[in-house]
Amino acid sequence: MRIAISGKGGAGKTTLSAALAGCYAADGVRVLAVDADPDGNLASALGFSQELIEKIVPISGMKKMIEERTGRSQDISGFFRLNPDVSDLLDKFGILFNGISFLSMGTIEKGAGGCMCPANVLLKNLMQHLLLDKDKDVLILDMDAGIEHMGRATASCVDAFIAVVEPGQRSVQTAKSVEKLARDIGVKNTFVVCNKIRYPHEYEILTDSLHGLKILGSISYDNCLIEADLMSKGILNNQGLIKEAMRIKEELEMIQS
Repeated sequence: MRIAISGKGGAGKTTLSAALAGCYAADGVRVLAVDADPDGNLASALGFSQELIEKIVPISGMKKMIEERTGRSQDISGFFRLNPDVSDLLDKFGILFNGISFLSMGTIEKGAGGCMCPANVLLKNLMQHLLLDKDKDVLILDMDAGIEHMGRATASCVDAFIAVVEPGQRSVQTAKSVEKLARDIGVKNTFVVCNKIRYPHEYEILTDSLHGLKILGSISYDNCLIEADLMSKGILNNQGLIKEAMRIKEELEMIQS
């Protein structure tokens, strides 16, 4: 199963990514969680210590390695390899934590005309490699709303693209835009998860606003999750969250079967 999770900043995509990773790991399957968000905090949500988090360098920030693999530094002038070897990057830079393999991929800042720079080329090749690699049973991608890493060549490898929505029309519009972009590049199965739900009427309003999109389920608003984020603590011991994430996982598996 290859799952990409996206949405408006702050909507809760990292919460869902971490929770689903924990659910699958609890089933005993091989899970790879990839942080492909420029403001990534997936490691924190998974429960990494602050000391370990401070040592993590995203792949996108490894300038020397990128130059070695592509033959060119961040300077986009000149020739560089368009198919750099990325097959060993997970083994070299991945971290195994509580039964979950983790990789911080990072992202590339968007340029005015799009970025065909060495780092971006390497990241796109890495994304394709991870999606095609069958060494892991489940791959979970925590992505920003732009999904820059994913082109048509890799979109067909994604089994489920999930947009996370919180109560609010801006979040709904972002989800609709992301869902359309995902379909435009060839993702076949797109879904929505509603997050931070306090009252039943909030879920009803969101489902009405998201008419036509497949909703997998919802996650309740929980002050403990806000506190965990503030304190940079893991969330996999939150039983309420895990129960709701498990229902979302089961719904997804039922649809995919």
